[in-house]
Amino acid sequence: MSGPHIRGRAIRPKSQAELETMRHAGKIHARTVARLREAIEAGVTTADLDRIAEAAIREAGAEPSFKGYRGYPATICASVNDVVVHGIPSEMELLHDGDILAVDLGVEWEGYHADGAFTVGVGEIDDESRRLIDVTRAALDAALVQVRPGNTIRDIAQAVQGHVEAAGFSVVRALVGHGIGAALHEPPQVPNFVDGSGGVYGVELVPGLTVAIEPMVNAGAFDVVQDADGWKVRTRDGSRSAHFEHTVAVTADGCRTLTAP
Repeated sequence: MSGPHIRGRAIRPKSQAELETMRHAGKIHARTVARLREAIEAGVTTADLDRIAEAAIREAGAEPSFKGYRGYPATICASVNDVVVHGIPSEMELLHDGDILAVDLGVEWEGYHADGAFTVGVGEIDDESRRLIDVTRAALDAALVQVRPGNTIRDIAQAVQGHVEAAGFSVVRALVGHGIGAALHEPPQVPNFVDGSGGVYGVELVPGLTVAIEPMVNAGAFDVVQDADGWKVRTRDGSRSAHFEHTVAVTADGCRTLTAP
């Protein structure tokens, strides 16, 4: 789940025990994602997917991180076509051939969180939608390469922005990735773009730092608008959007992806 602005809290690297707890949450997350991927097809509602995810998480003895967070009513965010993030699952929202669907979910295990997202096509999708999904996934991969001691948040942001814009797409600027651990959203923020400010970009990646990196990429312009429900964010121009996310830990020699299968 994309992060709000976070102020007044220090960045705290995690201990090895904390990292192992988060990795267990990440394994539950990965198994839940696998079940969701199998279930996504035309004729399924986003509420059906929400029930599948909640059951998978609770069967593993964990809790859905999102449900009840700041009043959010569901286990997953299900964002279809022009919805960037935070789409609330609904019995009335039926998936159709040609749609693209971004699913974002969090898992809490013994007080620690793992957060991740993926985007898939429903049935046969057009070539541009497929390219949007592929570029967004590759942008996350490019960011993960930059996760190593001595690099900074700027390196992550530049990797995402450079890959996305070279492909002719745009990076959402109103929403960012975030630190994660005992809280779903912790410092530092992790933008997917670089602006002229200093701010968070100089934060150094040190062993034990855990972050959720989440490129949100639009086929059109980067501008977004929020629906009246206070949650759903969609592209202003109606273009399609894709979203991928992993929770990762900085290690002594690189990156550990805690939500990897």
